[in-house]
Amino acid sequence: EARRRPLGDLLRQFATLREVGLATLRDLQLGERDLDRRGRHPGFGPVTLRQHLATWTVHDLTHISQIVRVLALQYQEDVGPWRKYLRIVQ
Repeated sequence: EARRRPLGDLLRQFATLREVGLATLRDLQLGERDLDRRGRHPGFGPVTLRQHLATWTVHDLTHISQIVRVLALQYQEDVGPWRKYLRIVQ
């Protein structure tokens, strides 16, 4: 479904959802001790809030990485002989 939507719309949706998530997180006013609180994940067993939040951050960075790769691919031919030095367009 997302492949049929314009990239600008997808980026705006990503930004909106990310801001809502960050606002919710700020509203919790978590302290250092909170980050070490443990929960149980059904597949991993014991996990900390710190680990969960770090995973959320890396998940967002993965989406940003995907966006950058798609944007870079449009220059695949234009970079000419430098293409072999630019892994992102290979």
